[in-house]
Amino acid sequence: MKLFFVLGNNPSLSIAEIAAVLRPETEFELVDRQILTAETPATDPKALIKRLGGTIKIGEVISFVPTKNPSKVKEAALAALEKRLEERSETNKFCFGFSYYGPGSQDTKRMGLEMKKILKERGISARFVVSRDKTLSSVVVEQNNLVSGGIDMVLIETLNGITIGKTLAVQDFKGLEKRDFKRPDRDDQSGMLPPKLAQIMINLSAKIPFHCDCSIKKSEKCPVLLDPFCGSGTVLQEASLIGVQKLIGSDISAKAIADTDNNMKWLAKNWQLAIGNWQFLKIPAEKISQKIAPSSIDAIVTEPYLGPQRGWHDIPKTIKDLETLYSSALHEFLKVIKDDGRVVMVWPIFTPIAGHGAGFLSPDISGWKKIDLIPDALKGKVRTNFRGNIVYGREGQKVWREIVVLRPA
Repeated sequence: MKLFFVLGNNPSLSIAEIAAVLRPETEFELVDRQILTAETPATDPKALIKRLGGTIKIGEVISFVPTKNPSKVKEAALAALEKRLEERSETNKFCFGFSYYGPGSQDTKRMGLEMKKILKERGISARFVVSRDKTLSSVVVEQNNLVSGGIDMVLIETLNGITIGKTLAVQDFKGLEKRDFKRPDRDDQSGMLPPKLAQIMINLSAKIPFHCDCSIKKSEKCPVLLDPFCGSGTVLQEASLIGVQKLIGSDISAKAIADTDNNMKWLAKNWQLAIGNWQFLKIPAEKISQKIAPSSIDAIVTEPYLGPQRGWHDIPKTIKDLETLYSSALHEFLKVIKDDGRVVMVWPIFTPIAGHGAGFLSPDISGWKKIDLIPDALKGKVRTNFRGNIVYGREGQKVWREIVVLRPA
């Protein structure tokens, strides 16, 4: 089965996440800056997209038109539309729309109106969904029921023609928004990790199986995930949603532990989750081995303290202090992580807008080895920074996030 993935705002991070979740032997091709295709065994796209934080849409590649001639593209698109009509069992109005990805364009509005006319002549009641943009957003696709009751026909421009596909699943924007803004305890004073990024970081650990069924089988092999700077529990929340039962959250702040406990209980109630083997510990990350057994942790996924979030501060001093903190924490992590475990960690980058030249952290990572996140087939096509890591942020942000993945050396 050949799938396409519409990547999020940070394509490099999206690609690294997809590669970590799918099998290592998966054949990837970057056909557009925003589109990745992959040859995969049969899988459930709706289950897969719930797992991925950096993917907007997943769909199936239907055909390839070796030309950009509008009449040929329309002919192939109509064939895809007819095939979808044969598959559907619904009797309500058929809704369809187009999403065009690539630097060029096709007159999809004209194409859609002509198709609507053809359908009407065949006695099929249809509605053509349009957008101001070249693509239909996941919100538009969801609200117009284009996955189960219609089709979001995707046209992907390549060098030699147009790939045609249909969207099979879209990102759960409602659930992500609810977990971000509706949970009972949020602490924007100390910085907030977006649920999407937490999902991505968990997946980059490559220690959580795609179908983690610990909650069903009570397997002794269920991975143990630790967040030693748990804050309000975002990482632990997202891990629990994909079935991880053995979760440990720790923090130096008693408020953070209370917030995490409250948010996890709220999540269990609102998402009908069984409360698993969850531990919340008040302890500094630099002393975590005092409470956790040696070589017992499969994955450490964390956004640590990133420095002061408000007002002016001495950035060179902040960098030095954070390097000391992170170095001590990483030394401690070596005591509790398994030999094949991974650490996925955020290091802050202080941008010039913060009042200082771009400032990178360089903690002591002796005893650790950095993980290369980009598949070999995509090397040179996917952007990383000069240290081989992926950076997450947006224009105007004072502090960006550098995503670092390590394993014991």
